[in-house]
Amino acid sequence: MPERSSTRAARYMSQQSAAEYADCTVRTIRNLIARGDLTGYRLGARAIRVDRAELDALLVPIPTAGDRR
Repeated sequence: MPERSSTRAARYMSQQSAAEYADCTVRTIRNLIARGDLTGYRLGARAIRVDRAELDALLVPIPTAGDRR
């Protein structure tokens, strides 16, 4: 089995890693999955993974008073 490169970011990550990446709690990640805002992918009987790109897509910039687009 090939070794994972530490320089390349994994596409799928555990709920714990996703929470650390997004600076939130695992409960928040689970709630996002339960609401359908984030897709959870089952890996085996118990492991659940989320797509890093999908998590990134949830982050939306907040417009400021000077930003009138």
